[in-house]
Order: sequence, then C-alpha cells, then structure tokens
Amino acid sequence: MPHSAALSVNTLLNKAVRTLNLTSLGQGGNDGLFDISLNSRKEEKPLTADTDVQVRPDAKQLSIKGKGLHRNLMATYQPHLLHYAMKGIGHLPEAVLESLVGYLDGPTAKQYEHIDAHLRLILAVNSKLKTPLQLTKMAELRKRFAIDTVAMQSPKVWQQASSSLFDTIKPFTKKNEPSVNWEDETISNADNGDMLIRCYQKQISAAGFSFKRKAKRNPDKTVMLFFHGGGFCIGDVNTHHEFCHAVCEQTGWPVVSVDYRLAPEHPAPIGLKDCIAAYAWLADNCQKFGTLPSRIVLAGDSAGGGLSTMIAQQVISPTAKAWQNLGADGQKTFETLQRLPPPLAQMPLYPVTDVENDYPSWELYGEGLLLDHADVAVFDAACLQNSPLPRQHVLTSPMLGDNRHVCPTYIVAAELDVLRDEAFAYAKQLEGYGVAVQTYTVYGAPHGFIHLMSVHQGLEQETNHIINGFARFVREVISIQDVLAA
Repeated sequence: MPHSAALSVNTLLNKAVRTLNLTSLGQGGNDGLFDISLNSRKEEKPLTADTDVQVRPDAKQLSIKGKGLHRNLMATYQPHLLHYAMKGIGHLPEAVLESLVGYLDGPTAKQYEHIDAHLRLILAVNSKLKTPLQLTKMAELRKRFAIDTVAMQSPKVWQQASSSLFDTIKPFTKKNEPSVNWEDETISNADNGDMLIRCYQKQISAAGFSFKRKAKRNPDKTVMLFFHGGGFCIGDVNTHHEFCHAVCEQTGWPVVSVDYRLAPEHPAPIGLKDCIAAYAWLADNCQKFGTLPSRIVLAGDSAGGGLSTMIAQQVISPTAKAWQNLGADGQKTFETLQRLPPPLAQMPLYPVTDVENDYPSWELYGEGLLLDHADVAVFDAACLQNSPLPRQHVLTSPMLGDNRHVCPTYIVAAELDVLRDEAFAYAKQLEGYGVAVQTYTVYGAPHGFIHLMSVHQGLEQETNHIINGFARFVREVISIQDVLAA
C-alpha cells in the first residue's frame, strides 16, 4: 500500500476506534455507572473456567430503585455514538472497507464467503478491542456490555410513542413517529423478591378527526415473553430493548422482557426459576395486554434461547424428580409448573441447548468471532460451578429433557456460531418427535447478531425477516388450532 494511502486509512481507523472507545468511557460524571474504561483492567486477577467463582463484596447487584435509576440513565444516553459510528462506516466505499479489514488483519472474504466487508470490519475491530473475558470481573463486564450494547441501538427505539390525544389522531401523526410504548414493572421472582420486567405495547392511532381514543388492538391475542441472552451472566432488559421494540412494532403483539437474576451470584437453576415465575405472572395477567393465556409465545437469544426451550419443555412436561431434589423451593416451582397453560409457540435464537457435547461448529467457529471458546468456558463456570445441579442435568441442558410434546418451534441459527450445530440438533430431535419445527439459518451471521440489527443493513433485513417469519408461523399455528377446535 502506498505511504499516503496508508496514512489516510490509519487516520480513518483511529477516528473510528476513538469513536468506539467513547461509549465505554461513558458520560454522567459521578453516578458511578458509566465510569468504565476498556483499558483500566491491569490489576484484575484472571477469572478462568478453573478459578473458583467469587463475588466481590462491593459488587452487589443494584436495588430495584437503583436499577430503575440505571435504566433511566441508559434511556437518556445520547447520542448513541457507537450506533452512528458503526452504521456510518458501512457507507464507506468497498475498497476502503477492505483496506481497513486488511489493516486490522481481519477475516477475508475467502474465509467467510457470506460476510460483506462491513461486517468483517466490525468483527476485526471487535477482535482488536476485545479483552479476554477471563480478565474481567463479571459486575464490570455487565456494566460495560450494557453501555456498549445500548450505544449500538438506534436512538429512535428509545423514544416513547406520544400519549397525547391529538397525537393519536391520524392527521396529526407525523411520518415515522414512534408507535411503541413501554414501561417497567416490578413483580415477584421465584424467591418472592423483586424482579423487573419491561412491557411493550403498540400504540394504535385513531382514524380521522374522531376524539375517541381507539383502544389498543391485538388481533392475534398473542403476547411474547422474552428472555435476554448473555451467558446467564450478563445482559438485561436494556441490552435487548431494540429487538423487543422491533417485535412489538412489527407484529403488534405486546412483549414482556424479563430481568431474571444472573450468575455467578445466582447460579443455575435460579435464572430458570425466575423465568418460570415471570411466565406464571403473565399467565395471570394476560387480560391487561388484551391477550389469552393460551397464546403466550416464548423467545430468547443465546442463553435466553436456552431458557425458552427449557420453559417450553418444563411447562408441558415438568420433570418431577429434578425439581423435588431441590427441596421445598424446587417443589414449589414444580407445583407452579403444573398449573400453567402450555405456550403457543417458541422462537429460540441461536440457543444453548446442550452444554456438554461438542459439535463441529464448536471447532469451526470458536475463535475470532463474537463468542469464543474462552467466553463459553467462563460463562459455564460462573453459571454451574456453585450450582446444586451437576453439569449434565435436565434443568441445564434442554436436550436431556422430555421434548416429545414441546410447542411448535421456529428455531433460528447463525451460520458462524459456535452454538450453531446444537441448534440444529435440537431442531432434529423435535422433528423426530413429530413436533412442528421450522429452522431458519442466517448465513454470514455470527453469534449475537441481533445486537447489530440497526448498524448493519444486511443483518437488519435478516432480523426483520425473522420477526415476520415467526409471526407468520404463529398465525399458522393459531389457524390450525382454530380448525381443530371447530
């Protein structure tokens, strides 16, 4: 490369990296929530899969009040610099993008034939900036992950739909006006403590100049219960806000996103129990969303996808012995499961379904992408090391349970994902039992691709296709059920 060209590429790269770093340096001064730097970890002791998982005394989880304040700060975090930087880079000429990828020793088109230069550049920058997970305290990782993930999201999904009477009348509605409202509620977790959920509903505009507010409509009478991913250790309702917002906007369904407790402070199966408690709450409160208890659909990505598959299994065919072996609390959860209506359908996205077996994708895509072998090892240790459950157990590995009667399933796999083949194995197992299954593979996508939905054009189209595909799938299930009931 000529010297002058190298200088211009280097200048552009430095600007991009500085922009990326800004989101981790944070804003807000003395609140203590955003004071995280990508380069401030020199004195940390490594956390590896062989290290006892310990929680620092000062790394307490936020109180409900504190979480509410945290969410308000995140909701007002502007101007989403990472979103603009990553999306803007995608508009650079192809030759410039390829030069940047080469400069960073990123993956080539020959390595990953279905990935364009923009996504390969994102992977290359991630590889350069990523600090090995074993060097990071989990509490700090959560904050940094939340900051960077929210900063990637489109600012428009943080704008509430107007509740003004005039703004709901069609002639007063502006083009591209936000159409989704959401609010956080506090419900009881599995141990009768406080747990946050975020409830999304689509605002329906009134027609013409009528001054009568048109009631919110949900023609499918369906509601989605969503479980975020993050290795059972990181993530919250903010990190997956954009996706839940998109589901509500595109389908018209209400969406309830669950802020379940995380490992290592709360090892397995506490997160699963919290999600079951959220399911029970939703089954009892469907009326407020204009939905039916028989039309709850489940969804989640990665670890959340694993929780979806586990709940789809345990609500329909609860494993009595597994729960009873957990004592009085386990028996309480088992009794709750027995009274719950079965889910209508589920959509696990690149889910965790088999924690023990190695599949070909484990070796193919375990390095250099958004989720690698080291990440999985640390998440597994954090989640299972202090768990009362053995590593191979029906409540940690959905493939080991009774899936003969699982609800219809629309499973999404990412081609370039270490977990890809266990998603395929789960789909094959369900098909063998005669369960209605549809599998959709996103070619050229890494694990966690829904976080890139508004910064990468191709992944935005794929994510929208997935949401619409699942909506069609669910409506077909409803149609078949109606015919059978007639």
